[in-house]
Amino acid sequence: MPRILGVDIPREKRIEAALPYIYGLGPHRAKLVLKQANIDLNRRAKELTDDEIARITVIIQNNYITEGDLRREISQNVRRLVDIGSYRGLRHRRGLPVRGQRTRTNARTRKGRKPIVAAKIKEEKK
Repeated sequence: MPRILGVDIPREKRIEAALPYIYGLGPHRAKLVLKQANIDLNRRAKELTDDEIARITVIIQNNYITEGDLRREISQNVRRLVDIGSYRGLRHRRGLPVRGQRTRTNARTRKGRKPIVAAKIKEEKK
């Protein structure tokens, strides 16, 4: 497996589809990086030479924030919102949806499982 920025890239996939395995690179940015590096989008990751991998790595490092740095930046942004007490920060702190979604129904991803109500359990046992 070729390694780019500490991430193992799948060998059998086309390089266009393998680059998005790096956190912070999506399909669009992967195409831009490959165009700058003059690498064919249809080549497999295992077919890349060390020189081509080095070119891709340099382009990504110079132009984009990826992996650990991006995760750190995002967590710092969320922490800043929580610290200043903004509305979005309060929603993060309470574990509720941040971007205006409804919470009366749905929102189970952010809120977690429904709490079990004791009255319902007693009725089922009778």
